[in-house]
Amino acid sequence: MQFHLAIFAVMATASSAFAPRLAVENTAVSSSSLFASPPDMDDRRSFVGKAATSAAAMAAATVTSGVVAPPQEAEAASSKMWTKVELPFEDTLYDIDFESETHGYLVGARGAFAETTDGGKTWEPRSFSNLDAEEEVTYRFQILSFKDGEGWVLGKPTLMLHTKDSGRTWERIPLSPKLPGEPTAVISLGPNQAEMITSTGAIYTTDNAGRNWKAQVKETIDATLNRISSSGVSGASYFTGSIINQVRDDLGAYLAVSSRGNFFLTWEPGQEFWIPHNRGTPRRIQNMGYVEGDIKKGLWMTLNGGKLLISPTEPDLTRDTFDFQEADIKTGGYGITDVAWRNADEVWAVGGSNTMYVSKDGGKKFSFDKSANDFPGNLYNVKFFPKFGNAGWALGSNGMLLRYTG
Repeated sequence: MQFHLAIFAVMATASSAFAPRLAVENTAVSSSSLFASPPDMDDRRSFVGKAATSAAAMAAATVTSGVVAPPQEAEAASSKMWTKVELPFEDTLYDIDFESETHGYLVGARGAFAETTDGGKTWEPRSFSNLDAEEEVTYRFQILSFKDGEGWVLGKPTLMLHTKDSGRTWERIPLSPKLPGEPTAVISLGPNQAEMITSTGAIYTTDNAGRNWKAQVKETIDATLNRISSSGVSGASYFTGSIINQVRDDLGAYLAVSSRGNFFLTWEPGQEFWIPHNRGTPRRIQNMGYVEGDIKKGLWMTLNGGKLLISPTEPDLTRDTFDFQEADIKTGGYGITDVAWRNADEVWAVGGSNTMYVSKDGGKKFSFDKSANDFPGNLYNVKFFPKFGNAGWALGSNGMLLRYTG
């Protein structure tokens, strides 16, 4: 089904400023992620501690722990470049953003919402005053985006909040029931401007603070896949199913990964349709993203079993497959959930059981970082902020927040 460039109107209701949030009882939350990680070993720290001096010893480690432990030398060579930051709650964290070098916010599960005014050294719990306490705890705030003092928060069940004054007051933005799919991401583009994408790949922009949204794609991903699979072309049935996540680069291009992990799609501003691509590997795609936040600089792809692939620069987005190269990263089977470039040379990958890896050669070879080695849980997100001193943050389950210290 095609949908035409259209404008649907919604009425925004204003709300008052948020009030300081009461301290949340520290309750352990079972972590969840779109990208499942292998089960924890009995002793996670043995990930880098077990020696593998022979093939027999390696096999024994595989039997006893369920994964192959990296060589002992990895521990001696590992770094520790992140510091844990204490938070007023222990809920799973999903996103972090800053509207200045010192002022930022953090969101997560069970209504988790915190503010910092000292660059992230300390955080204070906050609450949206237009949501009562019983209602707020039912939301999972997953997306947070600020630009020039204007910010947006997106939660599940579907909830969109907007601020024009750096978070002092927030308004709730109702969305049309005719919206194809559920909103999965929103990004602030400046005063009264934002971009939203839904679970069906529909992309919309607003220039009046969410009162109206204008479609940017003529056809949803569902419609594109249905059209391709019914085309009669040999192999077209491969491109079927739904999508599990969408990722935007700094210039407005998007990636979407299929729920079966067997293909992905790309879209760039000005295109009428999404373009599907074969994964080019027998392993299932776990997650994807961009080299240095720019689709023109290349793509990265994580696969089942802890594999990481990186494409060359200037990938041809019209091709069915890409020339991905496998990075030298020894994960011991732990899934990689996110990857981020701090600069052209320094690259970070995070994953299951709070594992962290760093590359100093642009992603060719990675070494283990033991910053989160003593903490239980999983890391889901790693971000750097070049415009704010290249500050880095890693987020995960159990209220895990790590600050990059270098």
